Amino acid sequence: MQQELINLEQSFQDSILTKINDPLLDQHQIELWLKRDDLLHPVISGNKWRKLKYLLKHALSLDSHTLISMGGVYSNHLHALAYVGQTLQLQTIGLIRGDQTHALTPTLQDASDWGMILKFVSRTDYRLLRKYQNWHDLPDLPPDAYWLTEGGAQTLALQGVAELASEISLPYDWLCAPCGTGTTLAGLINAVPGHSRVLGFAALKNAGFLYKDIAGLLPEPCHNWELNLDYHFGGFAQTSPELFCFIGQFQNQTGISLEPVYTGKMLYGLYDLIKKRTFKPGQRIIAIHTGGLQGNRGFPQCTDNHD
Repeated sequence: MQQELINLEQSFQDSILTKINDPLLDQHQIELWLKRDDLLHPVISGNKWRKLKYLLKHALSLDSHTLISMGGVYSNHLHALAYVGQTLQLQTIGLIRGDQTHALTPTLQDASDWGMILKFVSRTDYRLLRKYQNWHDLPDLPPDAYWLTEGGAQTLALQGVAELASEISLPYDWLCAPCGTGTTLAGLINAVPGHSRVLGFAALKNAGFLYKDIAGLLPEPCHNWELNLDYHFGGFAQTSPELFCFIGQFQNQTGISLEPVYTGKMLYGLYDLIKKRTFKPGQRIIAIHTGGLQGNRGFPQCTDNHD
């Protein structure tokens, strides 16, 4: 690992396990813990760092000076990448979905302030970018540039996610994570103990394609995982008053902030499945808080939802 990456990681805080106390859990004899990856860093939190770590290592080993990636106007991935670029003195370029028809979102303003060059692309062209899956695939890529796919969904990202699983010393029956690209889930599937199962919660609608995408990231077929497609609330970044009510109640009870795109939906789904007695009494569940709280700035209901 390059020294600049070692120095960056050494500045991080611990990702602790927090036990969730709730009468509902007691009633169903379920033990729920939250893996607090949101605490790693104020900006490069959660699975954003996990997925970036070994991609950055590879880019630096190639002497790349420019990092190019893609994302939406509230992308946690681009937000983290821009900060990393400034910290490591690398140029970053973000290809942003959609036309720039208004002022920059707080996310993109941060990225711009950290030196990221923002280039808006049409939704059609953005969809075409998704077919470039390897670091060198992007057409007309400059010699010193490195291409990171949407959300950092590349095979090297699995190594960093696996380290997350290795940090958990507590035995558990289920390890749960929200899913956007499925990269985090794929990294966990490879890393959990043999008796444990992995459960992903899709954050977007019509996410059946994730089965194929996740399987494609795995070095060999695995049968220790499941994907729940039922708690997307209408689509990616779509919400409901019911979801915000749950998030508010969870924060008031635990003091832990959530966001409504990923971790909030996962925990809502987990609580609903517990109510439906999906899990066996006596089981222990560990859910991963994947960070991304900066995205709450896109939801007025969440602007005060902080620890």
